[in-house]
Amino acid sequence: MALARIARANLRRSGGALGSYACEKDVFNVGGYTNICYIPSHVYFNSDGKFSYVPTVKEQNYVNFSMRGISGTPYHLSASPDTQRVIEESDSELENDQTRYAGLEATKPGEKPRVVVLGTGWAACRFLKELDTRIYDVVCISPRNHMVFTPLLASTCVGTLEFRSVAEPVSRIQDALAREPNSYFFLASCTGIDTDKHEVYCEAVKNGGLPRDPYQFKVAYDKLVIAAGAEPLTFGIKGVKENAFFLREVNHAQEIRKKLLLNLMVSENPGISEEEKKRLLHCVVVGGGPTGVEFSGELSDFIMRDVHQSYTHVKDYIHVTLIEANEILSSFDISLRNYATKHLTKSGVRLMRGVVKEVHPKKIVLSDGTEVPYGLLVWSTGVGPSKFVKTLNLPTSPCGRIGVDDWLRVPFVEDVFALGDCAGFLERTGKPVLPALAQVAEREGKFLVELFNEVGKQNGGKAFSAKDMQLGKPFVYNHLGSMASVGRYKALVDLRKSKDAKGLSLAGFVSWMIWRSAYLTRVVSWRNRFYVAVNWATTLVFGRDNSRIG
Repeated sequence: MALARIARANLRRSGGALGSYACEKDVFNVGGYTNICYIPSHVYFNSDGKFSYVPTVKEQNYVNFSMRGISGTPYHLSASPDTQRVIEESDSELENDQTRYAGLEATKPGEKPRVVVLGTGWAACRFLKELDTRIYDVVCISPRNHMVFTPLLASTCVGTLEFRSVAEPVSRIQDALAREPNSYFFLASCTGIDTDKHEVYCEAVKNGGLPRDPYQFKVAYDKLVIAAGAEPLTFGIKGVKENAFFLREVNHAQEIRKKLLLNLMVSENPGISEEEKKRLLHCVVVGGGPTGVEFSGELSDFIMRDVHQSYTHVKDYIHVTLIEANEILSSFDISLRNYATKHLTKSGVRLMRGVVKEVHPKKIVLSDGTEVPYGLLVWSTGVGPSKFVKTLNLPTSPCGRIGVDDWLRVPFVEDVFALGDCAGFLERTGKPVLPALAQVAEREGKFLVELFNEVGKQNGGKAFSAKDMQLGKPFVYNHLGSMASVGRYKALVDLRKSKDAKGLSLAGFVSWMIWRSAYLTRVVSWRNRFYVAVNWATTLVFGRDNSRIG
């Protein structure tokens, strides 16, 4: 009791309060309110031996600015220097313990519902392109600000196309992200989702200039579309991530190009042994799917036409090896697989059947003990669920993707949808998990945006408002066929509806013309179509540029 009286007396002199909450409202108000609550807890000894009381503050300070719904930085009032110090320490604890982020708060009555899209791949961008922004505000969150036209990505590795020709800025796909006051693009990665609060938690891409590192924030949503894509499969093989290049992003293609040209140039230096030249100029591709075959074809074409002219001293040392555990292009018609095998072999690509056991900095070890030295290793063995998808507490499909129903909804949670490579049908739907193809993702994006626009017109855009609404016909995927280039003006076109169905199959120069025409028309913008056409014409007339920049 004596201790309490002494502390109470000292607090009266400093304007404090003891034994109850001391609250001040509306101390700081800019288009909102502030509520400051001081919670007392400790008594301290001063240097002169007297007692003094300094509250350990768990301060809740909410400032809700009216500037586009973004919450502001807490403002503190202090009664003394000691109190200010404790407030600062407690604020730090509060930030770490409660993980309270600044960001976009929930939409208010009268405001447009907010759709949050995670990702900028085929599915996300097809959805963004046709979303009716007269009905919705849209927020796109992704660690990259562009869509990659993946079917032509292999061509950029050897200079057939420039990198910007296959990258489409997301703000051009949906201009509301740059134009509308309540629509945004955030260069960040999603780290978590709270489906009960309808919030996503994000971490900005690091640049060293932000107030905190990592810089975290939250975004409230009315509808959430998860289109976060997938990541390359390594099957847990030792050394793959450390030594191999993947081919999924523009920066992957840039790194492959730099490594390829570097090996070509350093192999001409004096003193390099014959054995070392062969290793440096041995390009190994693991994976015989469309990406691996197209890259091998582009690389062999680059060697035959450009390397033999520009690098005559080492032209006889450079080779390409394609390693596949089974058959290349297993989803294509058998006649097309045989054609591709003969054509690649004729073009100088060595085909090996084997399973990689481990990868070292300068060699691959196969399961039968065979060692394959390499200077450039490109890994293209398919994709699987990303780390982000694996951390989500959501239903999963048989292959580990986010489970969805017939309308691409995630069951057991409200207002969450998933599509693209990160999503797969639940087993109870009776539908197979669709392959990770661009045309699958694009068709899913088209279906979902039409669904959203129709729901929005019926005032179902707000959170929980479409719970009992009829959504119409479910999503049905119809395969349109497959195409792949094999180099030297040859390609494959398989128009069968499925692997076991019958249909038209073409191979050769005519197929190559169809392949180029189809992809040229599928490039998102007229600007990039012009870039692609000009790049193709330039390469045809002048050859590929072999400058190494960076």
